[in-house]
Amino acid sequence: MKIFSLIPNWQVRYRHERKPKSSSARRVVTRALFALSGSVVFLFPALRAQQNDPSKPVVVQPGAPGAPSKTLPSSTRASLPPRSPADVEFMQGMILHHAQAVEMTAMIPSHTQNKNLRSLGARISSSQADEIKFMKRWLAARGESVSKAMPNMPGMDMPHDAAHDSSHETSHDTSHDSMARMPGMLTPQQMEALEKAKGSEFDHLFLVGMIQHHNGALTMVKDLFDTAGAGQDAELFNFATDADNSQRAEIGIMETMLKKEIPEEKR
Repeated sequence: MKIFSLIPNWQVRYRHERKPKSSSARRVVTRALFALSGSVVFLFPALRAQQNDPSKPVVVQPGAPGAPSKTLPSSTRASLPPRSPADVEFMQGMILHHAQAVEMTAMIPSHTQNKNLRSLGARISSSQADEIKFMKRWLAARGESVSKAMPNMPGMDMPHDAAHDSSHETSHDTSHDSMARMPGMLTPQQMEALEKAKGSEFDHLFLVGMIQHHNGALTMVKDLFDTAGAGQDAELFNFATDADNSQRAEIGIMETMLKKEIPEEKR
C-alpha cells in the first residue's frame, strides 16, 4: 500500500523537474534568435547604404595574416607592381628571340610542301607573333623600350608588326655578343643554310633549328625564375609559364616528326 502511494509522487516530481529544463532550452533558442536578428539589423543598413550610393565604391586593402583589413579612400587607384631589371631584360630579349622564330616560319611556304610542317609553322608563327605584341604592350605600359634590333644580320630582322617604328624606340648599337647571349638562337650561318635548303633538307634543318630555338627559350624562362626578385609580376609570370608549357609541347611534336622518315618532297 505504501509502495503504490509513492508512484504518483514520483511522477509529479519528474514532471516538475522537466519543466525548468524545457523552459531553459527555450530561453537559449530565444536568445540565439534575438542575437541573429540583431546581426541582421546591423548588417542590412550597411548594405543598403552601399547600394543607395554606388558612386562611392569601397576599396579594402587586406591586412597581413592576423592583422585587420584597411578601408581606403574611394579615390585610390591601382598601381603596377615593382619590376625587376631582369623582368625587363627578359621581355626585351624574348621579343628578339620570338622574332627569329617568326622569320624561320615565314620560309616554310616557299621551301616545303610538307603539310605537317606547314601546319606546325603556322601555329608557331601565330602564337609567337601574338606574344611579341603582348610583350611590347607590357614594356610600353612600364615606360620601357622594346628589344634592340640586329641590323644587317641574317635571321635577326624583326617582322614588320613586331618592329614597326622600332628605330624611334631603340638605338641600333647591339653587337654580335648580344646575339651570343641569347640561348638557342640560330647563328647567321644556320639561317643562311635554312634559306638555301628545299624540300626534305629544309624540313630537317627547320625541325633541328626550331628545337634548338625552343630549348633556348626554356633556358631563358628558367634563368628568369632563378633570378632573385624576378618573375613576381603576375602578367609576366603567367606569360613565361604559358610560353614554357607551349614550347615544351611543340618540342615533343617536332622530335616525333624527326623520328619519322620524311619522304623526298616534290620540287
